[in-house]
Amino acid sequence: MSSGQNVIIIADDVLQRHRLQQALDKYGVSIVFIGDPARFAGEKTIPDADLCLVELTDEEEYPDLIETLLNRDDWTVLFGPGAAPVPGRQEYIRWERRLFVKLEDQLGSLEALEDKDTLEALADAGTGSESLALPQWITPVLQPRPVEQIWILGASLGGPAAVKEFLDALPPGLPVGFVYAQHIDTRFSEVLGRVLTRDAHYSLVPAEENRTLYTGEVLQVPVDRDIWLDEQARVQFRDDPWPGPYGPSIDQVMLNLSRTYRDHCHAIIFSGMGNDGALGAPAMKQAGSHIWIQTPDSCASGAMPESVQATGSAGFEGTPRELAAQLLRTLEEQFLLGNKSKCNSA
Repeated sequence: MSSGQNVIIIADDVLQRHRLQQALDKYGVSIVFIGDPARFAGEKTIPDADLCLVELTDEEEYPDLIETLLNRDDWTVLFGPGAAPVPGRQEYIRWERRLFVKLEDQLGSLEALEDKDTLEALADAGTGSESLALPQWITPVLQPRPVEQIWILGASLGGPAAVKEFLDALPPGLPVGFVYAQHIDTRFSEVLGRVLTRDAHYSLVPAEENRTLYTGEVLQVPVDRDIWLDEQARVQFRDDPWPGPYGPSIDQVMLNLSRTYRDHCHAIIFSGMGNDGALGAPAMKQAGSHIWIQTPDSCASGAMPESVQATGSAGFEGTPRELAAQLLRTLEEQFLLGNKSKCNSA
C-alpha cells in the first residue's frame, strides 16, 4: 500500500541504498529513482518527487551534486540518519525510527491506518468460521478473575481484521486476558471496539484508572496515554505520552507489562507498517516470554512481523487462526505441566 509520497534515493554505497529502500518499503513510500551520484547525474529525465533522500559516505566528494540538489525547488532534500547498522539489531531498529521521524517531518504522516469505512466493512463481513474447541485438559474459567497471564496483541495496518479473526477463533473460558495495542486514529477507537469482539467470546474493555483486567477481557490500549498494569492487574496511567513515533507504542506496552509480569506476559505481533514491537520483543524473550508473529504473507502489511522476525525473537508464526490454535496448545501444555507438578509433590 502506497503512502502517496514519491522519493528519490541517492547513495554512494550499494548496501546503504538497499537498506534505505527496505526501510522506506515498510511505510509504502514509492521510490521513483534509486542509484549512486554518477547514475543520477547521467539521467536525462528525473522523475517527479516529493523528497530526495541523500546518504553519502563523504559529502565533500560530491560538491556539484549537493549544489544541484539544493538549487532545485521542486522537492525537499533530506540528508539521511547516517550509515545503517546490521539489520535485526537494536541499533538498526533505532536507525529506522530516526529515518521515519525525519521523513514524517518533511512529508507528513506516512503510516496508513484503518478508516471508519474499513472498520464498518469489517463489521458487516462478520465471522467466516466457528471458534476452535476447548482442549479437554484446559479447565474453563466459569467465573472471571483478575488476570494472571497476559497476552499482548500488537497491530497496525490490517490489524483489526487479523486480531478479529484470532479472537473469533478462540473458545470461551480461557484463563488469560489480552492487552490490545492498535495503531489507529483516536476518532475511530469506539468503532474499533464495537467491531472487534462482535462475534468473539471476549469483550473489549476501555482503559480506566484502577480498573482491573479480568480473564476473558481484551483491554484496549489508548492511543494518547501511556499505561501499565500493577501486580493486581489494575490499569495505571503515566503522565507522559507514548515515547517515540507511534501511538500507542507497542514496544512500550511490552516493556511496561514485562517488568511486572515477566514470563507470565507474552506477545503476538500482527499485521502492520513500520517496526513497532521490534525493540520490546528481545527484552520479553529474555524474560522467558513467548513472542509470536502473524505470517507476513498473510498480512495486509508484513513489515511489523518481519521486523520482529529479524531480531530472532519470534518462536512461532502463523495465520490468525493458526495463532489461536497455538495459544490453545500452549495453555494445554501449561495445564498438563501444572497437574504433573501437583502429582509429584503429593
